[in-house]
This record gives sequence, structure tokens and C-alpha cells, in this order.
Amino acid sequence: MTDLLFSKASRRSWLKQGAALSLAATGSLRAWAQPQTTLILGDQAGGLRSLFEASKALDGAPFAYRWANFQGAAPLFEAQRSAAVDTAMAGDLPVLAAAVGKTPLKIVATRVGKADSLGIVVQPGSPLHSVSDLRGKTVIVSSARGSISQYQLYGALEEAGVPRSEVTVKFVLPTDAAAAFASKQIDAWAIFDPYYAIALQQGGRILRDGRGINTALGFITASEHSLADPAKRAAIVQFLDRLGRAGDWALANPEAYAQAYSQLTRLPIESARIITSRASVAGRPVSEADIVALQAVADRSAREGILPVRVDVRAITDTQLWKRPA
Repeated sequence: MTDLLFSKASRRSWLKQGAALSLAATGSLRAWAQPQTTLILGDQAGGLRSLFEASKALDGAPFAYRWANFQGAAPLFEAQRSAAVDTAMAGDLPVLAAAVGKTPLKIVATRVGKADSLGIVVQPGSPLHSVSDLRGKTVIVSSARGSISQYQLYGALEEAGVPRSEVTVKFVLPTDAAAAFASKQIDAWAIFDPYYAIALQQGGRILRDGRGINTALGFITASEHSLADPAKRAAIVQFLDRLGRAGDWALANPEAYAQAYSQLTRLPIESARIITSRASVAGRPVSEADIVALQAVADRSAREGILPVRVDVRAITDTQLWKRPA
């Protein structure tokens, strides 16, 4: 896999301001003696890898693995659809969008974060002071159709009584949008952490965050192809066990996690503390309440045209694979 974060020269100015998020996409291959199988672990902006490297929860894993890093959910699920990754992590709506796009996946674990880890941000001197001010304006959404940021924006517009027809929405991948926002080519940007936190650290102003709109739930998915392979299926269970341990460690050691995240991503410690304090770190088996919450997102997204069809969440969820106590 190639590293998709900040790969173009046009983004160098953002990098110089401390936004060097990129982590090596493939990572080093690690294994114990005579590993049974190799997992390709899909990640976004290095978030999952940093959690595991900080907690050391994958040390001594009975399988080999390497990381594949992407800047957003859309390219990550493209990789899962083509069987280039075994697992992926994303928020609620991107998982549903991937299912609509015929990605052969199963939801196998839930991650719990905070809804203020995403929002709509504007320039520091912007005349926009409320969501209602977006009438007649253009809002950039990252990363693509079916993202958590799209759901956030549409929810905020509905809350403010602004018809979607009165707002121009354009979809731009996060690193391209980040460079454009930093150079003040974007007035309003619907985005998620870590890009959201960095934009705010660089002077951006919150128009509306995700609290009261987004579920703050993320999910780990495994490809059906990988689950059909007994060796890979067993390795995925081991991976999920270690995901739970990693989350427990991060919740118990917030400063150590922030310091490790800062070192791994080369972000300033102030940004790292904010990002890690609201990141989806707690991992647990998928509960009935999670299915109900995600189904509500699926139903609303289909009703409002965010998704072209309704997704049956239970049909794309495997609640039997991982039985770690919640």
C-alpha cells in the first residue's frame, strides 16, 4: 500500500505547521516464530496503529501483520472491497456506505468515542457564526459521500432549518481539503479528527460539532473473504482481543497515550492530547444497542437520500465471532 497522507508538494506548508500525520502505510512485518497467517490491518490517518504501538498490545501476537494506512474511509473500503486489507475501521455511516457499495464485509466489533471529535469548522475571521449562515454557501465535506462528516452536516442543517438545496456541498479528501483550508480557499469544512483538531489548533472556529447528531460509534469490519479462511478468522479474533486490551490501556493511561501518539504522528503534544482524549479507543463486541443505533442511522440516511437504499444492519453484522465480555 502507498501512504496517502500529505503526499503532494502542495501540502508541504501544512506539514511545516505540525500536521505531519503520515505513518508508513505498510509498516514493518512482525511475527512470532512460524506465524500461521498474515493480516493486513486497514487504518485511517494512523489512528489505530498509534493505539496499538503505544499500548504494545500486538507484541507477541500469534500472527504476522502489517498496516495499510489511508486518509479516509472511502479509499480504505475500496481496498477492503478488492481484498487488499483484511480488516478496516470507520465510523457508522462509512460502514453503511461501504455495504451499499457491495463491499463484502461483516461488522465484528464496536469502538466508542466522543461526538465532539468532528464538526463544521470555519476560518477564524469568517462572517459565518451559525449553521443558518451557510445558506447560499459552499461547504466542503471530507472524505466522500457517505462519510460521518456528511451525516454531521446534514444533521446540522436540519437542526437549523436550512434546506440542503440552499447549500452547495462538495466532497474532497482530507489532505487536499486541509491544504485548501490552510490557504483560506475553503470557508466551511465538515471534517473529523485528527484533521478537525489540527484545523482548530491553527485558528479555525467551530460552527457546530457532532454532539447531538452523530452516534460517536465506530466499527471494525472484516472482509467476508478473510472470515472464510479458518486461519485468518482465528487471527482476527486474536486481533480483536488485543484491540480490547489496547483500548483498556489507553483509557487507563491517557497522558502516556497522548505522548506516544504525538511521537508516532509527529503532531504537537497539545493536538495529540485533544485527539486522543476523544478518540474511539474502547473496543467491545457488537451489542444489540449498537445494532439498533446503527440501524437508526441507516434508516435516516436512506430516508434523506444520503444512501440510495436502506441497509439491514443485522445482515452485515457478525455477533458470534468475538465474545470478549463488554
